Amino acid sequence: MMRLALDTNVLAYAEGVNGEAMKKIAVEVVTKLPESTTFIPVQVLGELFHLLLRKGGRTPQHAQAAISSWQDVFATIETSPAVLATALDLAVHHHFSIWDAVALSAASTAGCRLFLSQDLQDGFKWNGVTVANPFAKTKHPLLLGLLA
Repeated sequence: MMRLALDTNVLAYAEGVNGEAMKKIAVEVVTKLPESTTFIPVQVLGELFHLLLRKGGRTPQHAQAAISSWQDVFATIETSPAVLATALDLAVHHHFSIWDAVALSAASTAGCRLFLSQDLQDGFKWNGVTVANPFAKTKHPLLLGLLA
């Protein structure tokens, strides 16, 4: 079964940060993903906590509970020194933000073939990982296969 990782925006939208329409799409996608092969980079959970406070208007306790809930559903990928080193190369050579680079690098290190993100270019391939935007009108074939 294909391994995949989730970016912050997917989780934030599932938490309702960007309105009900985006929440509906995110929840539909996330609930169809296989729990055993879906991962969340630790970096993403840190970003989500910050976003839930800043844009979501959540209390720190509610944001912490949301992070715990995600950790109960999907396994996490740690940010190791090797993940950071690879992320730095990705940031330098592809001009990604360091935060996006760390998340994508973690996905690659964990052997993920798919990284669900709205922030990165749909279809971008790097180090064995393909980025797919779950909010695009036309879904990437790898994502369609998972959701079928």
